[in-house]
Amino acid sequence: MQYTDIIERLKSLSNPRAIEGMARYGITPQKTYGVSIPNLRKIAKRAGTDHKLAQQLWASGIHEARILASMVDNPDEVTEEQMESWVKDFDSWDACDQCCNNLFRRETKFAYQKAVEWSSREEEFAKRAGFVLMAALAVHDKNAKDAEFLEFLPIIKRESVDSRNFVKKAINWALRQIGKRNLNLNKKAIEAAKEIQKIDSRSAKWIASDAIRELTSKAIQERVRG
Repeated sequence: MQYTDIIERLKSLSNPRAIEGMARYGITPQKTYGVSIPNLRKIAKRAGTDHKLAQQLWASGIHEARILASMVDNPDEVTEEQMESWVKDFDSWDACDQCCNNLFRRETKFAYQKAVEWSSREEEFAKRAGFVLMAALAVHDKNAKDAEFLEFLPIIKRESVDSRNFVKKAINWALRQIGKRNLNLNKKAIEAAKEIQKIDSRSAKWIASDAIRELTSKAIQERVRG
């Protein structure tokens, strides 16, 4: 599919009611058509992998086109400069999460580095991206060693006082996913959560309590011990 064909397809799938629903979930980008993720995946499947097309889609500034860009781009062609450019454009949590999960976490040459760097950014969605990357890598990078994730735990503790909703939820997500990876990381994540729980911060206490609840649950304990 060509760029112009894709934009026309997105317009034809425009759904004003979906846009209203997105707003209720805190998704309020400037340019959006309200196209569902399943429909975007269908378009991505037809378009195939195309780095140049991904750049065109991202440059359009259209919410769904940018999510689509993360689905069709070739991770082998993604540069550090591109990652920095795109993260500055994040204007919603779903675009952030889709981009990190679909594309950035697959560029492992830079993914661990950016997870650390972005976690200390002041911008809300750039900071969220750092922790979403941590969570995504914990789930998908099967060959990574525990040491990679142990380095994330002090960062999670340090940033747990950030009370912004989209940030603290991503921090919690990262902590939980690291703790579900294996028995060793489960123990280390629970230890980190108990330290975070002692911090005089409502967001820190929520992050920790929610993580401890899941990581000590029967289901997770059976999984990591199995």
